[in-house]
Amino acid sequence: MSALAKFRIYGIVLALAIFGIDQWVKNFVVEDLGLTRVGDHYPLLPFFDFTRTNNYGVSLGMFEATSMEMRWILVAGTAAIALVVLVWMLREKLLGEILALGLVLGGALGNIRDRYLYGYVIDYADLHIGDFRPFLIFNVADAAITIGVVIILARALFMREKPSNEQDAATE
Repeated sequence: MSALAKFRIYGIVLALAIFGIDQWVKNFVVEDLGLTRVGDHYPLLPFFDFTRTNNYGVSLGMFEATSMEMRWILVAGTAAIALVVLVWMLREKLLGEILALGLVLGGALGNIRDRYLYGYVIDYADLHIGDFRPFLIFNVADAAITIGVVIILARALFMREKPSNEQDAATE
C-alpha cells in the first residue's frame, strides 16, 4: 500500500474516531449525567462545566433553523460541505492537510447527525473563568472543526512549497 493511501486511511479513521467520540460524549452528558433540558448543569472543574444547550444554528448559532424547512436546508447544506471536505481530503497529498480535513469531516458528521435526529446540535462544554465565558458552549465536534480549520489556515499561511528543482532532487 502506498504512503498516500495510508495517509487517506488515517484521515478517514480520524474522522470516524472524532464522530464516535463526539457521539459518545453527547450520550454520556445526556443519558449518564442526566442533562436532558436546556440549562441543566454539572460542575466538573473550577473553569469547566457541562451545561446543556441546544444549538439550532450553525457556527456561533448563526443561521438558526426556525422552521422544519430551515432544519432540512441546514442538514443538506452541511452535508454538502462535508462531502466537499471528503473529496478534498481524498485528493490531498500531504498528511498534515489530510488529518486536518479528517478533524473537520468527523466534527461535521457528528453535528449533522444531531441536526438530522433532533433538529438541533447538542452542546455542553462550558469553559469559563468565574462568570466570564470566552466561548459559547460547544461540543467535541465543534472543537474538532475549529482545530482542523486552524491547522489548514496555519499550513496555508506558513508552509511554503519547495521550488520544483528542490522537489525533484528530493524524490530522486
